[in-house]
Amino acid sequence: MGDAGGEGQARPEERLERAVRAAEQALIEFEIAVETFRVEVENFSRLHHQKLGPMYSRLDELDAQIAEARAASTGDPEDVRKAQEARARVMPMPGIEELFHDWLDSDGLSPEASAMLTDQPVRPPQRVRPSDEARKLYRELVRKAHPDLAQDDTERARRDEFISRVNAAYGRGDESLLRELSEEWAAGPVSEEWRPSRSEELYARLEWLAQRKELLALVARDLEESAIGAMLKIAPDDPDRLLEEIAEQLLAQVSAREAELAGLLGSGA
Repeated sequence: MGDAGGEGQARPEERLERAVRAAEQALIEFEIAVETFRVEVENFSRLHHQKLGPMYSRLDELDAQIAEARAASTGDPEDVRKAQEARARVMPMPGIEELFHDWLDSDGLSPEASAMLTDQPVRPPQRVRPSDEARKLYRELVRKAHPDLAQDDTERARRDEFISRVNAAYGRGDESLLRELSEEWAAGPVSEEWRPSRSEELYARLEWLAQRKELLALVARDLEESAIGAMLKIAPDDPDRLLEEIAEQLLAQVSAREAELAGLLGSGA
């Protein structure tokens, strides 16, 4: 009877422990999904800016020129006001720091800057999109080394430092480095399985996990509701094609604006 009573007393803590473990794994999977999408949004944003940024700038400049030509033709105060507003929307001339951003390194001019000044081919902006294998390695590493699986502060610090390197390698799409990190973790110390001893600790752990998930949910929502995130959700499997379609639309708008400006300048002459 004593043993049966002991098993009955242990059962609630065992259920709590299972709940904590399930919540931990669910949180880790959620963090992986959020981080994966964050990297995709960041990479797509970079490509979007590189490919379409000049077109948006050209459209703003054409809008300003059209408004200015119309104001010069009519002399209407309202047209003048609209021209001033359109000109104010055009991106200002960048400062010296922006102009020379990434052009200087410890040895002076960067290789890209030197190539440009000597009419040599310039290396195109680095395209980063983690491969399927890199994604697989990243997920495996995060599942194994996640800081939330640490038993104590020392182990958590070790895992925090390691995961920061994993995230950096994944952000660069560095598959070979992810392999090295996988080998490093496999060769490192293996922490003992965490076994909470009191139900209060388990309840506190569940509460922390729930708060962490709420925070991640906010991050995920912000990513999905951002302009780039919404665009990426439209074509997650072929974002390059989406960029091409947007570029075609912008080019058509540029042509239409140029024709409109030519008409205004021609009628003014």
